[in-house]
Amino acid sequence: MKAVAFDRVSFGYQRCSIFTQLSFSIEMGECVGVIGPNGGGKTTALKLMLGLLKPDKGKIRVFSKAPRIARSRIGYVPQVSHYDPFFPISLMEMVLVGNISQMRRSMTFPSTMKEKAKELLTMLGLLPLQKTPIGALSGGQMQKALIARALFSDPELLLLDEPTANIDSESEASILALLDQIKGGKTVVIVTHNLEEVKDHTDRVLCFQNGVSSFHPGELCAHTSMGIYHSPSSPP
Repeated sequence: MKAVAFDRVSFGYQRCSIFTQLSFSIEMGECVGVIGPNGGGKTTALKLMLGLLKPDKGKIRVFSKAPRIARSRIGYVPQVSHYDPFFPISLMEMVLVGNISQMRRSMTFPSTMKEKAKELLTMLGLLPLQKTPIGALSGGQMQKALIARALFSDPELLLLDEPTANIDSESEASILALLDQIKGGKTVVIVTHNLEEVKDHTDRVLCFQNGVSSFHPGELCAHTSMGIYHSPSSPP
């Protein structure tokens, strides 16, 4: 069973076409990097996998089901998170609501769930900040917290949209270390402009530019780091 399958998918916003007859698949347990120029459709593809958008033509399946049906099996960290920094919630509470179905009628969570949240925060170096209001977190801390929240429901498919963009090097390193720990056990799709992330931490690369091409991370060339995307078989 494929984790994700796009079959001749076409999609556009109003009169602007993003995809035409797009077909690709992602295997169970793969860690796939997604690259391409701005406007190439990378974020749109993630939203289609989630069922937040519907294709104009073609078929999308996630674990052999329609994306909206499979959504409970997906964890998602968006590129930009809109949140109220003054909302009265702690880091721990934000992670816990990542699996709100486990909340009791008393508005509390079982102790086992709290221990699981603590394990995730420990992995990301955030446990000392568990009682910190989210408005007091740095950008890197907030990004790691969002990843912890996405992982808290133990998703089978994790979608990460530029998780290391605009954060400090220490936060980036801990996020990539976590990615190395979980890949294989989960299917991971990571959108990034960071060439080193793709080369060192993924199994395969999908390049979105006038369609989609698939290749091994080792086939990335120096052109890619400059934003010049072409098939690895093409001459320089």
